[in-house]
Amino acid sequence: MLTEKKNHQHFLYDEILPDHVFTPEDFEDEHKMLGDMATKFVMNEVYPKLEKIENQEFWETVNLIKRAGELGLIGADIPEEQGGLELGKICATIISEKMAVGRSFSITFGGQTGIGALPIAYFGTRKQKEEYLPDILTGEKIAAYALTEPSSGTDAMSVRTNAVLSDCGKFYVVNGEKQWITNSAFADIFIVYAKVDGQKFTAFIVEKGYEGVSTSPEEKKMGLKGSSTRSLILENVRVPVDNVIGEVGRGHIIAFNVLNIGRHKISATSLGTAKRAIELAVKYANERRQFGQALSSFNLIKSKIADMVIKTFVNESAVYRSAGLMQDGFNEMKITGKDYGETIAQYAMECSINKVMSTEILDFVVDEAVQIHGGYGYMAECEIETLYRDSRINRIFEGTNEINRILIATTVAKIHQKRTEDNDIKNGIFQREKQVLHLLKKLFDAAIESVIKNSMSNFNSEQEIAAFLADVVITIYAVESSILRTEKAIQKSGEEANKQKIDCTKVYSLETAQQIALRVLNMINHFGDGEIFSRIASLLIMSSPENIIAVKRRIADTSIMKESYFC
Repeated sequence: MLTEKKNHQHFLYDEILPDHVFTPEDFEDEHKMLGDMATKFVMNEVYPKLEKIENQEFWETVNLIKRAGELGLIGADIPEEQGGLELGKICATIISEKMAVGRSFSITFGGQTGIGALPIAYFGTRKQKEEYLPDILTGEKIAAYALTEPSSGTDAMSVRTNAVLSDCGKFYVVNGEKQWITNSAFADIFIVYAKVDGQKFTAFIVEKGYEGVSTSPEEKKMGLKGSSTRSLILENVRVPVDNVIGEVGRGHIIAFNVLNIGRHKISATSLGTAKRAIELAVKYANERRQFGQALSSFNLIKSKIADMVIKTFVNESAVYRSAGLMQDGFNEMKITGKDYGETIAQYAMECSINKVMSTEILDFVVDEAVQIHGGYGYMAECEIETLYRDSRINRIFEGTNEINRILIATTVAKIHQKRTEDNDIKNGIFQREKQVLHLLKKLFDAAIESVIKNSMSNFNSEQEIAAFLADVVITIYAVESSILRTEKAIQKSGEEANKQKIDCTKVYSLETAQQIALRVLNMINHFGDGEIFSRIASLLIMSSPENIIAVKRRIADTSIMKESYFC
């Protein structure tokens, strides 16, 4: 159980206690059982068919979606009154993480459970929910999300797809082209965004069977070859007025909030893929012998494994902290009567933080895993080669990481408040790490104040500053999440049982602080406030009293022994 906390605490300004955050160590029997079920489904039913899925034998994908529906995996976080199980955001995060081993199938599944189903579940009319959700949740019908266009990628609001009300007033006639639409080869329902009269951004439910709906041939992609990606062509498609989701001209509320949930799901899937990559790399390193000994016994290999585990631990801490926050928000929604848009929007920044962090950590992890495999990692028959290609799109999906960084910076600039007092940092196992966290928050304050003073808050032009601010915020969230998680674990089971977590938290705090310090030194002249930035940077770049090489070897040895990610 989480202890009572102040409403709407913010990690940049408020003191957050260990009992205020959700961690994987808080999993209850329901969470564990669901995780086991999802793992068994993926390993026993999806994994054996991955070769066929990669060959785009899409009937296998469709059958597996139906099987996932039978197991209740599609409707895990859909309200009960709409036919879902209403297990919550933590359970949905667990499912997304476990589904990652299904590679291309996880993309199909994510499209179905997230950006496909949620616009109707959260924003649809009662009639729309009754008509479409039952088949989506059982997998009898597959949904797709059609937002991107050839001329509008990141700039979603500039779509050219047009909708005009018919003379009889019963239909909207929709014309346009949507690009790179996941699930499009076998989707029965498309969530389409168009501008009514070329101006009012609006969401529609478009059925595959409507006259004028067609798709292009499959795109030839770098990775995720087993997922369907096509263009959706809409030529004078007559869409009933009853198929408008929400209000005409308010489609952005649906699009952006559903994308926020989508970003969180990508974070969880990226986490699951990183864990899989570590498992593959460590097992290979234990089996492969060079110069008469296991590859895993070489210290440079251990250093790579340690870095992979450390980053994944921090990622996991942040992802489940965010899942807990979102679950708190949804619980509060039932009491306060807030709508889904208001509720989800509260966590938009955390969704962007996790999306950027998780996808970039994943790319680091799979790259190092390929390196550990050596030449075999470059061969198409090796699973890690597939993960390497598959992972790259995640930094582009659901808003590029660049636009997410600008979103983070824009958000924190709007909510900035002066810190009135500093919390005392007491002696303890993480005294030094908390000092680092304190300095990072001081740096954030100084950067925001400098942005305001020097009129640099136009982040459309000051994009380098936006990226720097975002990276400081991401680092604060990551460091704090790992400290809080580990402190909470120590309270529960003691230091001895949590050595790996302690080591990971200490190394990550030190190394990321040093990286941020170097960024600061290169930003000073642009900010124009050298003294305070130089002072903070000099403190962040300090060395550790611990033997970091020895600590990393210890981290690696634990995962090598377990032959998997372990914290």
